[in-house]
This record gives sequence, C-alpha cells and structure tokens, in this order.
Amino acid sequence: MSEAETQLQSFIAKFDSDKQALIRASRAILCKRLPTCNQMVYDNYNFFVIGYVPSKRPSDCIVSIAAAANGVSLSFFRGNELDDPDNVLQGESKVNRFIRLPDPDVLLRPEVDAMIERACKLSNVAQPWTGGELIIRSISAKQRPRRK
Repeated sequence: MSEAETQLQSFIAKFDSDKQALIRASRAILCKRLPTCNQMVYDNYNFFVIGYVPSKRPSDCIVSIAAAANGVSLSFFRGNELDDPDNVLQGESKVNRFIRLPDPDVLLRPEVDAMIERACKLSNVAQPWTGGELIIRSISAKQRPRRK
C-alpha cells in the first residue's frame, strides 16, 4: 500500500464504521466510473473530500465525495451549470450542488450516472484524460469531529 493510500485510509478511519463503509464503497464506484481521473484528497476543517479531477488542478474537479459526521454527498463542483431534468441536485450554492448518499447504490442510478456524464462533458480538460493518481492535497490541523 502506498504512503498516500495509507494516509487516505487513516482519514477514513476517523469516521463511524457505517460512514467508513459508505466512503470506501462510493470511492470504489467512482474509481471504476472515472478511472483516468486523479483523486485529490482534502482532510479539511469542515469536510473530508476526495475530488475526481482529470488534471492536477483542483479547479478542474468534476465530482467529489464530501463527508462529514452527519453524512456523505456526491458534490458537483460546477453543479450550477448542469442541466438537471431529473431534479436530483440539492443545494442553493452559486457554484456547488450535491446529491446525498445514504448508500453507495445511489451512484448506480441512471439519473445520477447521467448527471456525472454531463459533469464530465462540462470539463475544461480535453479528453482523453490520463492520470489515476492519488494525491493528498491538504490536511487541516484543526477539524470538526468526524463521528457523531
């Protein structure tokens, strides 16, 4: 196991066991869905985030897993620009919108897959994408509790 993977697993271990399982399963689904995207990890004050990015620039993020003690979401960095015919996106942000993930199977729903596809097409990075690296971007010394 690489040093970055070991570090990532230690971040996930801060959560309750049900959230750990949800984060790991969601990550596995997104890694299969976006295999050429880099995974950029942020263990910040408010959230633990794994962003799926077709480059090494965080601003090129397509989607991310965002986790806190109260739940896990699939976050769309440019969600305000996405068509949402199935009304799956939540949030009122001027940029970011999200889908709550009570279980990882939400990621397998056709309307969610279509939303991920629209987010990929919105990317500023020309395909084919290459990458697939795990990159630890930031770790905050002070964090909100990851367990309830």
